[in-house]
This record gives sequence, C-alpha cells and structure tokens, in this order.
Amino acid sequence: MAASEIKTMAIDTVLVYVVPMIAVWATYVAARKRRECHSIAKLSAAMEAGIAEPASLHPVIDPARCIGCASCVRACPEGDILGLIDGKAELVEPSHCIGHGACKSACPTNAITLVFGTATRGIDIPNVDEKFQSNVPGVFIAGELGGMGLVRNAVEQGRQAIESVRKRQGHGGRELLDVVIIGCGPAGFSASLAAMQHKLRFVTLEQETFGGTVAHFPRGKLVMTAPFTLPLAGKFNFTELSKEELIGLFQGIARKSGLKVRTGERVEKVTQVEEGFEVETGRGSYRTRNVLLTIGRRGTPRKLDVPGEEQAKVVYRLVDPEQYRGQHVLVVGGGDAALEAACDIADQPDTVVTLSHRSESFNRAKPKNRKRVAAAEKSGRLQVLLQSSISQIGADDVELEVAGAPVAVENDAVIACVGGILPTAFLQSMGVKVETKYGTA
Repeated sequence: MAASEIKTMAIDTVLVYVVPMIAVWATYVAARKRRECHSIAKLSAAMEAGIAEPASLHPVIDPARCIGCASCVRACPEGDILGLIDGKAELVEPSHCIGHGACKSACPTNAITLVFGTATRGIDIPNVDEKFQSNVPGVFIAGELGGMGLVRNAVEQGRQAIESVRKRQGHGGRELLDVVIIGCGPAGFSASLAAMQHKLRFVTLEQETFGGTVAHFPRGKLVMTAPFTLPLAGKFNFTELSKEELIGLFQGIARKSGLKVRTGERVEKVTQVEEGFEVETGRGSYRTRNVLLTIGRRGTPRKLDVPGEEQAKVVYRLVDPEQYRGQHVLVVGGGDAALEAACDIADQPDTVVTLSHRSESFNRAKPKNRKRVAAAEKSGRLQVLLQSSISQIGADDVELEVAGAPVAVENDAVIACVGGILPTAFLQSMGVKVETKYGTA
C-alpha cells in the first residue's frame, strides 16, 4: 500500500472517529462549564442575601472524596440545591435544602455526611442511635422531634423505630404493653400501623387531634411532594398532597385497618419502673416495656413576651385564612410558616397584612415562599417590615420598632409564627439527653 493511501486512510480515520469524539467532548465541557457558572451564581446570590445557612438536616461534602460525578446533584428531588464548582459538589441553595438525604444515598464514594446545624447556628437534638433509641434504653424517638421534619422521612422513621422495638429483648407479658406511641402525626401513624402489622400490644396517644402537627397546618398547604410507603397500606405515588388530602388518606387507612388512636389524651409524665415504664395521662396510666416519642419539636409555642400578648386576638398558628377577611393582620416571623400565613391572608379580600421579621432577610424560608412575599409586596397586598420587633400590642393597634424607629400599625389580629420551645423539660424528666448540634451528624 502506497504511503499516500496510508496517509489518506489515517486522515479518514481521524475524520470519522476522532473529530466526532472531540466535538462530543467539547460540547460536554461547555455544558458543564455553563452549569458551574449557574451554580456559582446561585451560591453567590444566597451569600449576598444572607441565606447561606441550611435550616435543618443538610449535606456536607468531603472534597477529598468527591469525584465530581454529579450523582448527588441529579438525585436531589428539590431541584438545584447542589451544584458542581471547580469539579466538586457544593450546597449552592442552602436555605432550600429540606433534608431528603437522597444525595447521600446516590454518592458512589461516600463523600456526603448529613448533619444538623452549622458552626455558627446550633440545633437542639435528642441523642438517638441508628436504631432510634435514646440514651435511655426502651425510649425511642422518631420524626420531627429527632430532627426529621420532612413528612416522608418521618413516615419511614416511624416504621423503622417499631422494627427496633420489636427486636428489643424482653417484651412485656399480659400486664405490660410492648410499646406506647406518644403522638399521631406522620411518624406516629406509621409506627402505629407497623405495630399492628407485627401484632404488638400497644396504644397510640395524641394530645390533640388525629394528624398531630400536620392537622394544624394552614388550609390547603402542600405537605407531600414524593412517594411514601405505609405499613399495611403499601406505597403511595403522590407527587403533590395537601394537608387535608394527607389527613383524609390517613383516616381512611385507620378505618380500614381498625387502628384506634386515643386523641385528646395528653401525656403528663413518663416514669421508669422495674419492668419498663409507666405512662401517665389525664385519663389514666399505661405500663409498657417501651415508649416511642413521635411528638413535634414545637412543644409549647414560643411567645413574644411583650405587653398585650395575653389578648384573645393573638394566636400562634394560622388554620383558616378566610377568618381574617376584612381585617388588619400582623404576622410575626421569618420562617416558612410566617411567610405562608402572611401570603395566604393577603390573598383574602379587603385584608391589610403586615409581615414583621427581626432579621434583614428571610434566610430560613424556602425560595418559593420568598418569591410569594416579594410578589405580594410588589402588588401592594403585603407590607414587609424587616429589622423590626414588637414593642406592645394594643386593643386596636400594634407598636413596633423598625430599624430603631417607632412605628404604629392598625391591628385586629396578630399571628406569631416564631416557632416553639423544644419539650426539653419533658425529655429531661425521662432522662433523655439533648445535645446542641453545630454541624455534626
């Protein structure tokens, strides 16, 4: 074969194989660079807005282990929460992270750790092990109290906690229950079904209404955005589910399964006895081998501690926005509950709504809620007072201090969405230790 023919064949090979490969590679590099620029822009915007700290459970990436495969980025069901910067994964939308944990499961190099709090902002969490058992043998914790506010995660934790209860040695005899489940939100409901499934002797106690904390969410609030599985009932592939739909689903499953929940029965005391625990309520007492706490973190609503707060017009959660139609309403707080309440009330006819927050930004709220507030403020339906605090609540007005200056607003109702006090005293009375987490698992 002549040299010219060999040269021609070599050129043809390059044109057929090498050039397309270079084109594909160049396209990939360009696309990756665009995504990186997008991630840098999002992280910079979050830092400038003062919203660079996650609100709850979130991932920390070890750059030494991260290979930049973007598996975690693709796995996150909430969108662009993670991104690649300089070939490494980073949390670029910290305030939007709600602790799904899908990123950790997707990482092929185990470079992701899920932690609570940050170096500058601690979160109080009861000490529990991988089996959901606290430092007190026989006392288990699942759901929001343990830091898992996401409904789907709470459902799964309730089921897993009962698995641990079931495997624990020394179930009680006839005189002892296997477990008393305290709280019937998503975690407690799932745990109750799991207890039925394993034929455990148990009771479920709920101090308020069926559904626990979820029952007190605002009307129409979306509470589920991903599939979940319930013992005895199977998998539910919902993409969106409102508070009313979720509770209706739970109630239907309870009727079909025969589950009985003792609502309106508040637990007053849990005492260790020789064989296990005695759970005392306002109606009686229960002897049990194990206790599963599936109560919320809010405990007692946090008060404003200002003159006039004792008035009936001051409440600590929004249930139905329509009841405030035609009124002057002040909403206090900077989290999702406060922003959602302010926007929902502002959507009602003839309302005048003011949103007061002590900080410079709504760094604990989800982006979609911050956008709702911005849109409502721009349209004139909502007045936002940042760097503000209440001085006094009058019968017909509220006095505030805004950036150091006194301001008075006409007022018919105050909704304080400033969180709740962790039931630390109740936990400590049982011997359960509470630790402040500063960016630790």
